[in-house]
Amino acid sequence: MQAAARGATQPSEATLRRLERASGALATQAVARMDEELSWFRAMPAAQRSWVTIVAQAGIASLVEWCRNPGRPPRLTGEVFGAAPRELMHAVPLRRSVDLIKVTVEVVEDRVEQVAEPGDVDRLRLTVLQFSREIAFAVAHVYASYAENRGAWDARLEALVVDALVRGDRAEELPGRAAALGWAETEPVVVVVGSAPPGEHDSSTVVRRAARSMGCEVLVGVHADELVVVLGGGPDLTAATSRVCREFGAGPVVVGPRVDSLAHAGESASAALAGLHAAAAWPDAPRPVSADDLLPERALDGDPLARAALAEQVAAPLQSAGPELLETVRTVLGNGGNLEATARALFVHTNTVRYRLKRAAELTGCSATDPRGAWTLQLALALGQLEGQRSLWH
Repeated sequence: MQAAARGATQPSEATLRRLERASGALATQAVARMDEELSWFRAMPAAQRSWVTIVAQAGIASLVEWCRNPGRPPRLTGEVFGAAPRELMHAVPLRRSVDLIKVTVEVVEDRVEQVAEPGDVDRLRLTVLQFSREIAFAVAHVYASYAENRGAWDARLEALVVDALVRGDRAEELPGRAAALGWAETEPVVVVVGSAPPGEHDSSTVVRRAARSMGCEVLVGVHADELVVVLGGGPDLTAATSRVCREFGAGPVVVGPRVDSLAHAGESASAALAGLHAAAAWPDAPRPVSADDLLPERALDGDPLARAALAEQVAAPLQSAGPELLETVRTVLGNGGNLEATARALFVHTNTVRYRLKRAAELTGCSATDPRGAWTLQLALALGQLEGQRSLWH
């Protein structure tokens, strides 16, 4: 019905031929008016301005074809915007595209009396108004399609970045890929891992919303049933981590150590994933739990980085502090944390034992009288002893 109505009111063939001949001049006049009225258009590079001229001319040519074939469904997306390279959508956002269309339509309307044959002025003006509506729908379709394609591309690139972190690929490529996703240069960065929510729950969208509400950059990926989240910057990364961990599935959530940039995020991811795999050995672990707090479980699970960390951070400081401190710690551990029994065994005052244990805690960060600290000390010293024997054998 709309096509029939349009056919009944369409301009004459003579008017359309005159409009066709004037299309180049009208496009040039439209661009000149854009230059006068739109300051941002004046600042565009010459190549982009020429693209706009081509699109404007294609639009006027499409108007002529649209009038000559009133029963044909409009294919304005390809006819008009297919003339422009894809880069033009990067340079001209949707709101500014609407401004360009508005100026072009106004120029054509202003020249209707000069272009139309006598008696055709009103018909041509009405046709231009109808066509401008079709163009508005077409440009909305172009930008919606572009946004949809860009979203799918971003999702694939984000998956590649997170997958590279998990697999420990070359770190120098990560910042460039992440920058294409809008990741700002920011520090510190941590990686958080845990189980993905069950069912059809869109964990990626929810996690992004939670992280950005805390002012953080974020990357999200799902590997098998594990949710991997990279957080960067933000005024309070600890609070952001606690907020994001609510969106994980059941079970432990492990936070890798902080690193100074995305280029080193693989280190945080490696520690966090090792902690997640070993977390079952600490059923009462807090949620979230630091990967460093899981060093004993990670070492038992065969993580060489955890073994090295225990040796460097716990065993080595005690061994370097002298035999008295090391012997005191061993004796306290052997006596189940009983200070009086330790003092008797070492023939020293209980306060001396307390002083030595305080010194040991300062060196290692572990208290021999705390169950968790005692467990860490005992395992670190045992591993240190084993490593010492291996070095003697080799």
